[in-house]
Amino acid sequence: MTSSRLDLAPGAADKDGGAGNRRTRLREFQAQLVERMQAASSGAHAHTSRLGMAIGDSHWLLDLQEAGEIVSVGAVTRVPLTRDWYVGLTNIRGNLVSVIDLARFLGMPATPVEKESRIVAFAPGLAFNCGLLVSRVMGLRNLDEMRLDDASPADGLAPWAAATWRDREDRVWTELKLSEIVQDPQFLHVGL
Repeated sequence: MTSSRLDLAPGAADKDGGAGNRRTRLREFQAQLVERMQAASSGAHAHTSRLGMAIGDSHWLLDLQEAGEIVSVGAVTRVPLTRDWYVGLTNIRGNLVSVIDLARFLGMPATPVEKESRIVAFAPGLAFNCGLLVSRVMGLRNLDEMRLDDASPADGLAPWAAATWRDREDRVWTELKLSEIVQDPQFLHVGL
């Protein structure tokens, strides 16, 4: 009998002294990111701060009110008879969470699981146990420092791809509305 469990986490210890040090640094990074997200969401500029993420070769912005926990990619169990963009199920602090590869959902190549890969869980307020597989989390981005791109909304991707922005380096960022993607029938239909 074959196992349907897929361990996507890098198993080898890193050069700096092993998995214990890596976990400590990850916890520190997550704690700092949570503090910054909470400060941004409670401050006067909360409406202009977004969480920046790389998904495949594209850059995305996520409203802090819709973002939940950010975790390393660990063991993900594949689910038979599901779409190729449905990575599977994982356990995040005792909650079973579906993992979606948004790049694959959009028809791009699958997101490789690497050292910087993360799962960004949906906020509990959305009542949708799901997380996005992202290539990396890029920290907070301030929309006041960007300009709205004339090609909005994201060249007709979907209503949940709300707007496109350009930063100072002329990189394009697409604003992702999780509250809208959870209403997309295609996103909700994971079965074959």
